[in-house]
Amino acid sequence: MSSNRVSGVAEMSSTEASAAAYSEQSMEEAVSRELSGKKVLRRFDSLDIESSTVPGRHGHASKALGWSVVLHLAFQSIGIVYGDIGTSPLYVYASTFSHGINHNDDILGVLSLIFYTLTLIPLIKYVFIVLQANDNGEGGTFALYSLICRYAKVGLIPSQQAEDQDVSNFQLELPSSRQWMASWVKSKLEGSRFAKFFLLLATMLGTAMVIGDGVLTPCMSVLSAVGGIKVATSAMTEDMIVWISVAILIFLFMIQRFGTDKVGYTFAPIICVWFAFIGGIGLYNFIKFDPSVVKAINPKYIVDYFRRNKKEAWISLGGTVLAITGTEALFADVGHFTVRSIQISMCSVTYPALMLAYTGQASFLRHNNNLVKDTFYESIPDPLYWPTFVIAILASIVASQAMISGTFSIVQQSLSLGCFPRVKIVHTSAKYEGQVYIPEVNYLLMLACIGVTLGFRNTTKIGNAYGIAVVFVMALTSAFLVLIMIMIWKSHILLIVSYVLVIGSVELLYLSSVLYKFDQGGYLPLAFAAVLMSIMYIWNDVHRRKYFYELNHKVSLEKLKEIAADTKFCRLPGLALFYSELVQGIPPIFKHYVANVPAIHSTLIFVSIKSLPISKVPVEERFLFRRVQPKDQNVFRCVVRYGYTDRPQEQGPLEKMLVERLKEFITDDFWFNQSKPNTVENIDYGELDAGLVNDQDDHENKDLNHVDEEKMQEELGREIEALDEAWRAGVVHLIGENEVVAGKGAGIGKRFLINYAYNFLRKNLRQTENVFDIPHKRMLKVGMTYEL
Repeated sequence: MSSNRVSGVAEMSSTEASAAAYSEQSMEEAVSRELSGKKVLRRFDSLDIESSTVPGRHGHASKALGWSVVLHLAFQSIGIVYGDIGTSPLYVYASTFSHGINHNDDILGVLSLIFYTLTLIPLIKYVFIVLQANDNGEGGTFALYSLICRYAKVGLIPSQQAEDQDVSNFQLELPSSRQWMASWVKSKLEGSRFAKFFLLLATMLGTAMVIGDGVLTPCMSVLSAVGGIKVATSAMTEDMIVWISVAILIFLFMIQRFGTDKVGYTFAPIICVWFAFIGGIGLYNFIKFDPSVVKAINPKYIVDYFRRNKKEAWISLGGTVLAITGTEALFADVGHFTVRSIQISMCSVTYPALMLAYTGQASFLRHNNNLVKDTFYESIPDPLYWPTFVIAILASIVASQAMISGTFSIVQQSLSLGCFPRVKIVHTSAKYEGQVYIPEVNYLLMLACIGVTLGFRNTTKIGNAYGIAVVFVMALTSAFLVLIMIMIWKSHILLIVSYVLVIGSVELLYLSSVLYKFDQGGYLPLAFAAVLMSIMYIWNDVHRRKYFYELNHKVSLEKLKEIAADTKFCRLPGLALFYSELVQGIPPIFKHYVANVPAIHSTLIFVSIKSLPISKVPVEERFLFRRVQPKDQNVFRCVVRYGYTDRPQEQGPLEKMLVERLKEFITDDFWFNQSKPNTVENIDYGELDAGLVNDQDDHENKDLNHVDEEKMQEELGREIEALDEAWRAGVVHLIGENEVVAGKGAGIGKRFLINYAYNFLRKNLRQTENVFDIPHKRMLKVGMTYEL
């Protein structure tokens, strides 16, 4: 209903208002019956009729998976998620006691540190708190950012529409009690441009650090595992260990194309055997050497450790933190599995096996202080050495898989928000959603891993770099989580304060320690992050500039009507799809097109590709349409909405889906418009209130309505037939080939950003037609230069 009609109703008397409400409700019910039970929004002034036609909730998180599927995913997750954290016992004690053990009770202090760190960070923080902040089943830094974007208007591109909130899995299930703190924080974020930029940059930093993890994890795990062979034979030189590690890394990245599903089923038995080995060996050492280490559960041993060693104890935290490497992959990879499956596998397999492993190694070290450099391999009983060595090599390969899978997931998410150059997303499993492979990223990771392995050659410096990447991402996740706890979950202030004091202080303590080793290899992840953030910022900044340029130079509806009605333009038979990312109107490139080609097709659809900050948009709710008047010109606007895990070609070619949905819209739009005369303005409220009905008039009206309905059906049939004729005549895809240059008078920085950096990325990466598989034979590119 239009706004003036609403104001008119507001001025009626109470009797008229009640009658109006009754008649309006009756009209909606009648229209709903006409539209086969589809609800129609009262406001019909935007692209909203299609978005409201499908009731119910959708999405990865809402699917009720059976226990058999959950247990299968739990088994798979052991092979994908826990390889990294599971291989940490290879090097934690050696990295912590890098200068040897000064006091026998220091072992108890470090064991107590490991116990409480494993319990607080991976188990309590991630498995039971952070996993609840998933975005319809998706995890990672961008998932947290997308949750915040949906609750508060913190996006930097003004493409939000009221209709987006009607998508069934867009709405957040918020607590009923609204707290002043949530509203205050939300208003501060929405009102501060600095806060919006800061959130986006923090998200980019977290993403860059996770990708950096994807580089360092394979190097650290494989080198640690292969290096164990020195315990068995002195003939193995460092060069041989490095080159064997490089060969294993190349093999690992070459098998990624088979997908997480197949790799997970292949690797899960290996990690299960690995956990059985380290847990069993740990239990053996615990019983054989010193069962009294169980007293390390008392945190006083941590206090004593710091009193004895002071600064050295603080520096050694950089080694202890390696016990929780790969924890962020647990959250980033949740989209490959489910929250419940990861909780089951962590609590039943991973956590108990790790605690047994670290406890057993501590018992061994209490009697063998001098063997701390090779704690893991020295503590293995002789008959089990070679089987354990082989499994360790295989487990290190799996450890790398966890961060590689997490990297693929988080790159896919960043693409949707215009924060990463376009790359090819390959969905590797038809059975499980969210399992993806990105060829370009895979090969870049492989080259980076080989470079780091050949450059550093040992685990000491890599370990220093590794710790910084791990703790940085954890601290950023905590910062986002606190915002979510305040604004979205509306948690009690005591819970928020407790989280910050306990989890936050532990992470800040570890972060201060790892930063101390910045010049000893710790600079590496920050260098990776700087390069990746530069690429992401360049792409995102120019992406936003282009959007604002199109917004400021869009073609007005009056101008479009004038073009469509101009007799100088030839109407060609066929259907033309004109693509852009502009949601609020017609892009300026259309005016450029008609100025050079005085012909437009019989049916023209302006298609806006839009990414929503949710994981998936149900196919039934993906398209929003609006007819551009005059009606006889057959010009439409369409917004195609995708989530950051959607497959563009999942339901077939885009053009076929779009035409099918357009037919539905034309039908719904037709019957909606036919029902509009029966509105509040045309009702005699006195007669309605008195309940006066004339049966004879009613019978005559029914006969007239029957004749009118036949005419309306014929008119609707002609509209659908016109669309079918255009479809049969051929579809042409018109894509803007936008050259972007810095505007006149731009500074050196802006010219470098746009003219060189962005254009270099754009020319060497995929274009829109590659992402949406637009057929090249029916594609027409329209060139135009944007001066930004």
